[in-house]
Amino acid sequence: MVAYLSTRGGAGVRGFEDVLLAGLAEDGGLFVPLGWPRLSRTDLDALKGASYAETAFVVLGPWMAETLGADAFDRMLREAYAGFGHPAVAPLRQIGDDDWLLELFHGPTLAFKDFALQLLGRIFEAVLARRRERITIVGATSGDTGSAAIAACAGRQSMRIAILHPHERVSEVQRRQMTTVTSPNVANIAIRGTFDDCQALVKAMFNDRAFRDEQRLAAINSINWVRIVAQAVYYVWAALRLGGLDRPLSFAVPTGNFGDVYAGYVAHKMGLPLRRLVVATNRNDILARFLDTGVYRVGRVEPTISPSMDIQVASNFERLLFDLEGREPDRLRQRMGELARDGRIEVTSAQLAEARRLFTAAAIDEETTRLTMRTVLESTGELVDPHTAVGIAACRRFGDGRDAARVVLATAHPAKFPAAVHAATGRRPELPPHLAGLYEREERFAVLPNDLHAVQTHLRERAWTQ
Repeated sequence: MVAYLSTRGGAGVRGFEDVLLAGLAEDGGLFVPLGWPRLSRTDLDALKGASYAETAFVVLGPWMAETLGADAFDRMLREAYAGFGHPAVAPLRQIGDDDWLLELFHGPTLAFKDFALQLLGRIFEAVLARRRERITIVGATSGDTGSAAIAACAGRQSMRIAILHPHERVSEVQRRQMTTVTSPNVANIAIRGTFDDCQALVKAMFNDRAFRDEQRLAAINSINWVRIVAQAVYYVWAALRLGGLDRPLSFAVPTGNFGDVYAGYVAHKMGLPLRRLVVATNRNDILARFLDTGVYRVGRVEPTISPSMDIQVASNFERLLFDLEGREPDRLRQRMGELARDGRIEVTSAQLAEARRLFTAAAIDEETTRLTMRTVLESTGELVDPHTAVGIAACRRFGDGRDAARVVLATAHPAKFPAAVHAATGRRPELPPHLAGLYEREERFAVLPNDLHAVQTHLRERAWTQ
């Protein structure tokens, strides 16, 4: 079974259940594996023609099957993906000669976050039942994580969940998917600030040891390792369907927090051949600037029509930086200290070259995003959401030749962003039937200042102490 350590070295060696329930390490770092389980070519070849759940069992088995029990884990996977709205779970749709969309929006909340969170909710429940424990899950969302997390946890007796979102900086559909859930174990908090502010509040709550223990906090953002590794499955799934073992694929990934594209890195470390991972950002381009210059410099968050990517502090970048620093916690701590003090980190030319061996990046402006939505509709008849459009535009900037397929992760259903899609294309996407009436449902959420004490007081007043 895989063992874990914190990127900052102060949490000891931990097992799967501890990492699952802790989320963020006690020293403020992120958990990473001590070593990488490997899938051989034979293992991967055997998955050709397998279902999505069967693929997930093989990819995720080395990480968690021993702890959860093989039969129970298999059942969780089948249940998690049975509720998706397409029989393939993650279908591929061709949009060019050898360009493809990997549709990751057929889950209950219409976004890629469902792939990990529908499984994570079930894993939480099984582990907590065995341990006879209850937890309080807190998370920050730039739009999609919140609704997916709430859908996974609502009504489950062993957990309560509070989600922080930036007030008036998510789409109406994204907000309503969270705030119209009436389960008593769900709380929504709108923070007067940005997603980065919400994420900082969540980290501050975890770093307040007394509050963390009192409320029995657990994480559901992509700081939780299980979130990341569960998303590695669809890279393997897509590659097996497009000949990716013989001609490594390139993936373009719309990303703000670096979690989804880091999941591709995980799949690669496990043995999946990859040509390139394209980090697709909007004008909040900290990751693109880093891969261009080697300088990771925090800027000001700019609101865009792709709000789930309006992020300047990409939490999961710390995991990649840990590897670039030779997996040395002392060096990583020094780097994170520089970031906290100076608002910037600069890596060496050798480290930048190492990152560029797999990653490249492009920042896409608003005009290009709108143009891409329009031209994709005209050429293929498909509506895409603005985040997917960012991925398509970034993908088109890099020519891989005709010997390699290019896959863009379609991370959200266009109906989650109807105003932006309509403005760009003249077409207004319709919500799927299971979300009919969303605009008529009553909302419940609190609006709070960007203040740690105010958020902690709110949670305590809701009697969340276990």
